[in-house]
Amino acid sequence: MNVLVWNEFRHEQENEVVRDIYPEGIHSAIAEFLEEDHATVKTATLDEEEHGLTDEVLAETDVLVWWGHKAHEEVSEEVAEKVKQRVLDGMGLVVLHSAHFSKPFKKLMGTSCDLKWREADDKERIWVVDPSHPITEGLGEYIDIEKEEMYGEHFDIPTPEELIFVSWFEGGEVFRSGATFRRGRGKIFYFRPGHETYPTYYHKDVQKVIRNGVQWVNNNETPTPVYGNANPLEEIKTK
Repeated sequence: MNVLVWNEFRHEQENEVVRDIYPEGIHSAIAEFLEEDHATVKTATLDEEEHGLTDEVLAETDVLVWWGHKAHEEVSEEVAEKVKQRVLDGMGLVVLHSAHFSKPFKKLMGTSCDLKWREADDKERIWVVDPSHPITEGLGEYIDIEKEEMYGEHFDIPTPEELIFVSWFEGGEVFRSGATFRRGRGKIFYFRPGHETYPTYYHKDVQKVIRNGVQWVNNNETPTPVYGNANPLEEIKTK
C-alpha cells in the first residue's frame, strides 16, 4: 500500500508553538506512525510544485491523508479536481481536522462543510458509536483528549454512510467526529481531532484510529466497472 500524507506545512514554519510540537511538520509526525504498519509512506506539502500532487504521484497513491487549515484557497482548482477524480477512480482519502474545509473534501461532499468552533482548551471525549466497525478496532468505549479545539454541530455534510465517532466537549457541544462516505469507487474517512497547537497526533488512540482508517479506505483491489457502449452478453434474436 502506498500512502501519501499531505500537509500545508505553514503553521510549523510560522508559529513557534506549533514548531515546538511538530518540529518536522504534522505530515512527518503522521507518516512516522503510519510507517509502523509497513506501508510505503511519502509526504507532500503545499509549496511544492503542483502542491506535491503531480499526476505521477497521484497515480501511484493508494491512500491520501490530508491535513489543512489556513491555506485552503491556495490549493489550485486543477489539483483539487485531480484529487477528486482519483478518489472517484478508487483512491482512498482520510480527511483530518480542519481539512473539512479543503477543496477536495468540499467537492466530494457537495456542501459547505461548515461548523461551529472554539479554541479554549476544551476537553474532548470521543465516543465510539459503531464498535463493530474496523476503524474502531483496538479501542475502548471512548477516547479522552485533555485539550483540543472545539467543533460543534451543525456540521454541514451529507448524512454519513457510517457514523463511527461522536465527540462531546466540556463546553456542552457535540460533533459527528468520525464519518465515512463512498464516492465513485473511492472510500473516504473524516476524523475530527488534530488542531495544530496541541500534540494530538502523538495520542496513541488517535494514531490507532488513523492507522485503522488508512487500512479501511485502501481500495486498490476493487475491480474497475465497465462504462459506455456495450455489446450484449447473450445473443439477441431479431424478429
